[in-house]
Amino acid sequence: MDMNEIKEIFFQECEEQLAELESGLLRLNDGDTDPETVNAVFRAVHSIKGGAGAFGLDDLVSFAHVFETTLDCVRSNKLEASPDLLKVMLRSADVLADLTAASRDGGTVEASRTSGLVAELEAYAKGQPLPSASAPAAPAPKPEAVPEAPVAEAPAATDDSGFQPVPFSFDSIDGDDELAINAAASVFTVRFKPRSDLYAKGNEAVLILRELAKLGDLQVRCETDDLPSLDLLDPEGAYFSWLIRVETESDEEAIRQVFEFVEWDSTVEITAGADEEAFAAPDAMGEEQPMAAVPFDLSLLEDEPVVATETAAPEAAPAAQEPAQLAPANMPLAAKAIAAEAEKKEAAVPAVPAAPQTIRVDLDRVDRLINLVGELVINQAMLAQSVVENESGGSSAVNLGLEELQQLTREIQDSVMAIRAQPVKPVFQRMGRIVREIADMTGKSVKLVTEGENTEVDKTVIDKIAEPLTHMIRNAVDHGLEGPEKRTELGKNPEGILKLSAKHRSGRIVIEIADDGAGINRERVKAKAIENGLITPESNLSDEDIDNLIFHPGFSTADKISDISGRGVGMDVVKRSIQALGGRISITSKPGKGSVFTMSLPLTLAVLDGMVVTVADQTLVVPLTAIVETLQPEKSDIHSFGPSQRLIAIRDTFCPLVDVGNILNFRADLANPVDGVALLVESEGGGQRALMVDAIQGQRQVVIKSLEANYTNVPGIAAATILGDGRVALILDVDAVVTASRGQPLSPDMMLAATG
Repeated sequence: MDMNEIKEIFFQECEEQLAELESGLLRLNDGDTDPETVNAVFRAVHSIKGGAGAFGLDDLVSFAHVFETTLDCVRSNKLEASPDLLKVMLRSADVLADLTAASRDGGTVEASRTSGLVAELEAYAKGQPLPSASAPAAPAPKPEAVPEAPVAEAPAATDDSGFQPVPFSFDSIDGDDELAINAAASVFTVRFKPRSDLYAKGNEAVLILRELAKLGDLQVRCETDDLPSLDLLDPEGAYFSWLIRVETESDEEAIRQVFEFVEWDSTVEITAGADEEAFAAPDAMGEEQPMAAVPFDLSLLEDEPVVATETAAPEAAPAAQEPAQLAPANMPLAAKAIAAEAEKKEAAVPAVPAAPQTIRVDLDRVDRLINLVGELVINQAMLAQSVVENESGGSSAVNLGLEELQQLTREIQDSVMAIRAQPVKPVFQRMGRIVREIADMTGKSVKLVTEGENTEVDKTVIDKIAEPLTHMIRNAVDHGLEGPEKRTELGKNPEGILKLSAKHRSGRIVIEIADDGAGINRERVKAKAIENGLITPESNLSDEDIDNLIFHPGFSTADKISDISGRGVGMDVVKRSIQALGGRISITSKPGKGSVFTMSLPLTLAVLDGMVVTVADQTLVVPLTAIVETLQPEKSDIHSFGPSQRLIAIRDTFCPLVDVGNILNFRADLANPVDGVALLVESEGGGQRALMVDAIQGQRQVVIKSLEANYTNVPGIAAATILGDGRVALILDVDAVVTASRGQPLSPDMMLAATG
């Protein structure tokens, strides 16, 4: 794996860390007081900073360091996570994301954006007044030096505690790397206890000590108090810890940076000053005894590194009382079976379940696999058709094998589709930034509430709903929600609520964007439509028809053009984008109460379960998710309504009857309902309708093939598929047919171009 591949993995992990960062900040903003939430936020910034440092991304490192410092103050309870501070941190998270993208793509971020936030973060961390908007922003600060501790006198060869310092030998390190220690050096005591995860990730404690030695003079003791007897030793257990005395001209931050890549896989405590008493080792009776120490010889790191352990005290307890004596004086680090230093497992504490293992797979490979599964489904259907045509019996070995093949094919298809299924959480999290940006631009106070973030949908759908959602979020904040003053006058909370939710419904995913704003001003919309020549003053439109005018290309009620809206571009794009995904969008609005925009989308764009029907000698597929039930009409159930409308009685209710063949211009005259079959369907925004077809051939799983990509748009048809006999069948656009039955003619705009 070359450096470019490693760097790409780093940026992929950055996306995960940024998502965790924003999610944690939003939880804190909502009142979450769990310390682990703060730790998770801190870890996200810390991880980005550490990886960026490895690749020399100085701008990213500099900003992340200041951000991390402020978060550390919150983590240590030195700073309260106030709403004002969280607003600054949310904006900082946005800038951190931009810096990451710029580092990946080779772009830049305006210095004014970073410097202003750096000044605010630094002021919060130091407890100083916030800088004014006109004041010049301070550059990213360097790590602050910890006040120097009093210089401790060098201990004698054997001090009162009986402890002999362990000298470090770095023969393999160039002389330029060694730091001269002068009288002004500070002394720190470091306690370092690795956990098993440190070694599992390829890190090594001795190499970390080697880096620490570059800062100054070290005295180190390896503590083996936790080392059990050999029969109780876990090969993957971590038993050693390190007590370190550092005499250096560097500050505490420099010491912490040595441990930054292993901080979360170990316990690191750094205190200023020398803790000489800590180096005294009590014997079995609790009395201090002189300890003999094995010197570290790190010149062997290039070949077979060794780690020092303490030998027994002169009159140590028997092995049964001091199991640590079983460890040899010089133990090869390669022998991880004994000294791998993973955590000690206590029988009373249950093991933490391992995190699920994942792999990164290029999306093109998954797409190719899905295409092959689609072809497998088609060939399985063709094989089934051939068996039906050539065999009369239904219990032959071929038929039984065919049924098993059909079940296996379905399981394979479901498993492959599950690979592409992803939660909508990443898209929802992205909308949080959009809300903050538009709220700042408009001077409004907006709170985004999300529900159903873990609702899963096909990866292709997720990728394509980001743009429509962005347009709708911008529209809701700019047009839907009132300003704080206006809301206060109306008796509302000055802070507007924008709710973004996702849920599964009847084999589809439904996404709603709801606000508690002013709702749609229908009089203004109608007046604007008349002004633009879209309707005549005499037009008698329902509330729903007026609401749908906002989806007309070029339509806008904005008084002036701004960076946010006013050009009439947006909602028509939303409608086309959603229709291109095989979905529908509807509006529900109450004046003074707010509006709800509902998007209904298919869970997948590759396969669907459908009812194969015949209409005027044409074979169609009706999506099974739209069908409520099937009916055989009786003559007494059919009632005429107006010159050409017919109703069918269904359990004491009347439902409009729609002749699919007539709507699609397959035939000019209306067919006799008694001679056909009625499919009771549920459409988005159109209620229930009974679709009349000539006959039902059966229920099948079909592979969606895009008509738009392979032929052209066909009004009323969503896509096409290949049947088992090799014929092409058209997949019906139920919503478009229902809409046409209400008096609106089919048009290319109503076409659903599903993609496979």
